Amino acid sequence: MVEIRHKQTGKVLVVIEAESLVGADLREMHLQEADLSGADLRNARLSGADLEGADLSRAQMRGAALQKARLNGANLQGADLSHSHIGSNRYGDAASLEGADLSGADLSHSDLRYARLAHARLHGATLDGADGCYADLQECDLSGVSALGTLFIKANLRLASLSGGDFRDGLLNDTNMTGADLSGIDLGSRHEGGFSAMNLARLEGANLRGARMCNISAEECDMREADLTDADLSRAVMGGTVLRGANVTRANFEGVELASVTIDFANFSQALNADIPPYKKNYR
Repeated sequence: MVEIRHKQTGKVLVVIEAESLVGADLREMHLQEADLSGADLRNARLSGADLEGADLSRAQMRGAALQKARLNGANLQGADLSHSHIGSNRYGDAASLEGADLSGADLSHSDLRYARLAHARLHGATLDGADGCYADLQECDLSGVSALGTLFIKANLRLASLSGGDFRDGLLNDTNMTGADLSGIDLGSRHEGGFSAMNLARLEGANLRGARMCNISAEECDMREADLTDADLSRAVMGGTVLRGANVTRANFEGVELASVTIDFANFSQALNADIPPYKKNYR
């Protein structure tokens, strides 16, 4: 028998007739403010459960099913959520973790499709191989994350902080990163001839200072007024991308074909290795 108690009052919220919570059926249960810190919830079924404000720090939740669960404001610091099912192929069936603390959590190979994570804290989390397509991560703290090979296609990362994150071999195509902080991000590849991609991404006003973007596929991106100071864009494919008014001070454009890149009102006087076609006008 396992008792699940309130994290502050100690009141018993539910009693589970089992020896452990491994594989437990907790679907649709009311577990607001529950104390599940360090709990072993591997492969537990938590779909539709209300875990708002619960303490799940350091919980073992590998393979857990969390579709439609409510985890807003929950503490998931250091939790193992690898291979978990948080998202879904439909918006209404994904979990909500708005404002949750997932600092240092392991979300590798998890399903985050359509998940609602606005304002969540994921500093130092591991997202390697996760599927975050269509996820709402606006204004999230994703600084220092490991997101190797992660999918964020059509995700909302508006005003999010991705600074210092390792996104090598990641796909951020058609992703909204307007005003986001990508300073020091690594968008290169771990493999010879490999690359990351952010085609059609919106990066207007984004901070890309010191970003490593060698060989990236960044076609038809909106980088208006973006700060690319000290960014390494060597051998990037940027056809159709708009750099109107962008700051490209000391940005490395070695091997970049700029013929179809819009550079109006950008200051290329201090850019490195920029081979600008002679017919280009309205740049400095």
